[in-house]
Amino acid sequence: MNKYKDKLFLLIFTVLLILPVLSFFHAGIPLTHDGGDHVARIANFYQNITEGNLIPRWAGNLNWGYGHPILEFLYPLSSYIASLLHLLGISLVSSTVLVFILGMTLSFVFMYLWLSRFLSKSAALFGAVLYTYAPYRFVEIYVRGDIGENLAFAFIPLVLYFIYKLYKENTFLNAILGGISLSLLILSHNAISLMFMPFIVVYGVILLQKIKSKKSFIISLILLLGVGLALSAFFWIPGLLEGKYTLRNIVTKGVYVNGFVTFARLIYGPWNYGITGQFTVQLGIFQWIALIASPFLIYKYRVKKDKDYIFIFFLLIFTLISIFLMLPVSDFIWSRIILLQNFQFPWRFLAISVFTTAVLGAFLAENISKKFNITLTTVAIMLILFISSFYWSAGGYIQKPQSFYTGIYNSTTDTGESAPIWSVRFMEHRPKAPLEVIDGKADIKSLERTSTYHKYLVNVEKRTLFRENTLYFPGWKILANGTPLSIEFQNRDYRGVMTFFLDKGKYTIEVLYKETKLRAVSDLISLLALFGIGIFLIFQFVKRKIN
Repeated sequence: MNKYKDKLFLLIFTVLLILPVLSFFHAGIPLTHDGGDHVARIANFYQNITEGNLIPRWAGNLNWGYGHPILEFLYPLSSYIASLLHLLGISLVSSTVLVFILGMTLSFVFMYLWLSRFLSKSAALFGAVLYTYAPYRFVEIYVRGDIGENLAFAFIPLVLYFIYKLYKENTFLNAILGGISLSLLILSHNAISLMFMPFIVVYGVILLQKIKSKKSFIISLILLLGVGLALSAFFWIPGLLEGKYTLRNIVTKGVYVNGFVTFARLIYGPWNYGITGQFTVQLGIFQWIALIASPFLIYKYRVKKDKDYIFIFFLLIFTLISIFLMLPVSDFIWSRIILLQNFQFPWRFLAISVFTTAVLGAFLAENISKKFNITLTTVAIMLILFISSFYWSAGGYIQKPQSFYTGIYNSTTDTGESAPIWSVRFMEHRPKAPLEVIDGKADIKSLERTSTYHKYLVNVEKRTLFRENTLYFPGWKILANGTPLSIEFQNRDYRGVMTFFLDKGKYTIEVLYKETKLRAVSDLISLLALFGIGIFLIFQFVKRKIN
């Protein structure tokens, strides 16, 4: 009988995994706000890797061929996964689609995995369904096409799972695996990881109250955080500290005002595929039920003297704070905290609400009378599936040849926030040639060109001003016969583009993009962390084999 139940549960679990992503099994990629742009970014990312740049930072084909530093500031994990899939022979579009599918399915699996550690299977399943089938999750994949945020949803519960494992079994291995999970969260989406960091810390503190050996648990938590930050240092340190060289704070300033939502829209909004202000931002019917029921759950657990009431209390607090930050009444906070403005859209805090209400829903399901538990949970899941079935379809599909994404792409693929601060937000036309003469006379022969290395043979007849049609960003250098040249990139007529002088003579010109000292140190931190973890895991493997 138990074997039959297990097989039935596995079947239900598999069906629930597949249903949200069925619309991805179609030629092309769903027509979304950013879906096509993600393919172009990944194409540039993959090109860098094949050229030997294992940490891609410069997208040479974007921005009408002038290049763009977006890869330094854009969450890289989805691009690494898609690049690996493409390396295995899968098309760029299909690789991108598979990352979307991976984000949805893994978020379901990891949420269930975490919840099932301290709740019943049925309650954990209900929580995973609430988490994966929330309206906002379908907005992410079928309207916005946010590949990074969707992937981040997978690693939030995974980090919490390993923190819980530390609470139950405080081992060095669990701390390392938790740190790896945290690094994956950071690399999957910078804004979402930053948004959830306070919750992750609070969760650790809550579990700390339940444990006797507090000192060793604190050390393990610090190790987990340290490993996560160190492994992802190559991304977040340059992204944070070199953002001052971009238009980020200028472009995002004040944009948040248009992202506030009314309380009524959080309760209900018709489904559509429109832009910000048009697509639905509803939290979900059962999510609201779980939120409303949470004070009763707190009371019940408090009466039972079960310390989980503290966790439920903080779930409620985080939900209310996230809802507050989405409403216009929170403008006084957004206007004063620049960091918040970098999130761009207040409704992005739905990510917190979707997560916390899913956990609250799981606790609610856990507290239904055993006599009706399975029946009511099943009915609730069926209703969620019925309601969400109107959302799990694409509004159309983009079907373009791969060359469309691998060639010169007439967009920066962002709103200009990653553009160098000394340049315009977007270029408007393709350059006539990679290297041009502005004033003077010279013959130019292009010898080699990759994303980060351009080589020319130049014969200058008289002193000449050249324009290298690549946007300048810290890291670019120009060498003439091996000697560094002085680069000008604030010429009024060629804003942001590199210009330089050459006297009469023959030159081999090399234009190359190198890591700045900051990036190099960040890379080294991640490399040392990776090396250390690798040695530890090999040691653990050998130790188990011997034993």
